[in-house]
Amino acid sequence: MPRAAVLLPARDAAATVRAAAISILRQGFRDLALVAVDDGSTDGTGEILEALARRDRRVRVIHGPGEGIASALNRGLTRCDAEVVVRMDADDVAHPRRVERQLAALEADPSLAAVGSRVRLFPRREVAGGMARYAAWLNGLVTPELVARDLLVEAPLVHPASAIRREVLADAGGWRDGDFPEDYDLWLRLSAAGHRLSNLPEVLLDWRESPSRLTRTDGRYAIARHVALKAAWLAEGPLSDRREVAMWGAGETGRAFARALAGHGIRVVLFLEVDRKKIGRAVLGTPVVSHEEVERARGLPLLVAVGAPGARELIRAELGRRGFEEIRDYRCVA
Repeated sequence: MPRAAVLLPARDAAATVRAAAISILRQGFRDLALVAVDDGSTDGTGEILEALARRDRRVRVIHGPGEGIASALNRGLTRCDAEVVVRMDADDVAHPRRVERQLAALEADPSLAAVGSRVRLFPRREVAGGMARYAAWLNGLVTPELVARDLLVEAPLVHPASAIRREVLADAGGWRDGDFPEDYDLWLRLSAAGHRLSNLPEVLLDWRESPSRLTRTDGRYAIARHVALKAAWLAEGPLSDRREVAMWGAGETGRAFARALAGHGIRVVLFLEVDRKKIGRAVLGTPVVSHEEVERARGLPLLVAVGAPGARELIRAELGRRGFEEIRDYRCVA
């Protein structure tokens, strides 16, 4: 049994899948299998993978009917007979020592269920502001404590840059298929089960950006679906015994969270705001007060739903000065 199985789903990726697979087969660490799932491709992706399998016995090709990424991953997982499952996508490129470094990290810290890494977006001409900001934020989450702190901001590990213990995946039931991002759903479920996640402080994946990326074209990755996942996680976990919360941010994100939480029987009873145009008004029937009145939120779970660049750091500093402790008293959810 190999120590690592690299799970690579692909659909109509003929232009990039060979380079992605080769970057795995040329790893310095050799005790691995590449489990490639051709999920109903019509462009020759399957043939490229089969050709690689004829040249390298470590390649296992599975052909699926085109059932979507979560089902394709679960189909491939059944063939991943290894201690660790390393995720890879068909249009990315792995650093030559990626698998070695991630296995070493998991071996060194048995409390870690999964470990990602810093990523480098490419090609430069396709990298827009939003993705650049996301990568910069994620590349700063290099300890389990930082990942736990920012768990509800966005997905704290890049899925194709992650390595996950096979036993943990099996206990979680693999990936869930639904109207939500399957990767973020997995990180939230692992965290809810008490598992620790982290990222290595080195770039181990070149992560391709393109207009055809699923996060841009598939509704399951829309902001509303992320908000719904976060609200459900909160309602089933930290807020399971609470029915009222305060929200810092009465803008679009704050309102979306208020609506999502209401679906779980949790009501926002106070909005805090910096924008003077909103202060003194009501949003969704709830009063909006100045952030300077944050003491009114004392004793309530406080959710910070402000995603403007730089705002999160300023709010954390202000709450710290007021004696609020992150996670215990408040959580950043955007």
